[in-house]
Formats: sequence, structure tokens, C-alpha cells
Amino acid sequence: MADIGLNSDTHFNHAAILTFDDYNGKPVRDFANVDEMNQCMLDNWADTVKPSDTVIHCGDVLFGMDKVAWLEANFSKLPGKKRLVLGNHDNVKQLAPFFKDIQLWVNLPGMVLTHMPLHEQTLSETMRWDGVSPLNVHGHIHSNPSPSDQHRCVCVEQTGFKPIHIDEVRNEISRF
Repeated sequence: MADIGLNSDTHFNHAAILTFDDYNGKPVRDFANVDEMNQCMLDNWADTVKPSDTVIHCGDVLFGMDKVAWLEANFSKLPGKKRLVLGNHDNVKQLAPFFKDIQLWVNLPGMVLTHMPLHEQTLSETMRWDGVSPLNVHGHIHSNPSPSDQHRCVCVEQTGFKPIHIDEVRNEISRF
């Protein structure tokens, strides 16, 4: 069986993100420039993902420039089958040719993948399966902490700027 990787908020080509700070005033990303940031994430992806793998990207893929040309020149060459959970900065029309599918959320055993963290009440009351609340795997918050232990952020700032294996997240489900 092929492996599944998870990541979020790559923000390829987003130069301004290099000026953002987290809640503690620490830079969200410590790169000299956007090209260094892009290359780091492209290299890490290529080193982590096999062609037979699937990567579920939890949104906010890229910013700026001619997106389609950049995606064709760079993103399309990355290994693995790519699925997208739509982020608040994603353009479906531009991204559709580069992803196997695009959804608002993905349900997997014991977890629900979204871009933004779901409210705890939604997880505990609305999204229960067999009496158990799922782990919400999400992006959007970058290096800031997730809202609760029912959440797991897979933003690249929290995963070493690379997709992480789904088993790393599945191991956290045993906490419940």
C-alpha cells in the first residue's frame, strides 16, 4: 500500500510571509528570501515523497506571480498523487489541473482534514463517529498552537517544511 503524507500552507512564492511573526513575535519562516523558502520545500517534498505516495495538502498552496506557469515548472514535477483540501487563499480554477481532487474537507478513519481548525463543539457534537470525536488535522495557523488536543496542525512550519507521514498523526489518535 502506498503511503499518505500530510502538509499545509506551503505558501509558495509568498514573499511577504517572510515578514510575518507568530503570537510570540518570532518569525514564522526564517529564510533569506522567497527563492530559498521555495527551494527548501520543493527539495524536502522530493526527498520525502515517493511517486506512489499520496499527499493531502490542507490548503494555501501558493501566492503571487504567474501561478499556472510556476505550478507547471515546479509543483507538477513533485512526486506523489496530490489531493487538496481547499484553503482560504486557493483558486480552484488555477489549481485543479495539478491535483487529483479538491475538497472542502477529507474524512479518514479517526480524523477529519480541514484547512482551518474546526470548533471543538463541532468535533465533539456534530462529527462523532461511533461515539468518538475525530482528530481535526488542519492548517491555517502556521506556527501558532492548535486550539486543543483534538487538533493537529500540519502547517509546514510545524512539520519541518515537508509532508509528514499520516502514521505520525494516527499515533496521536490513541490519546482519545
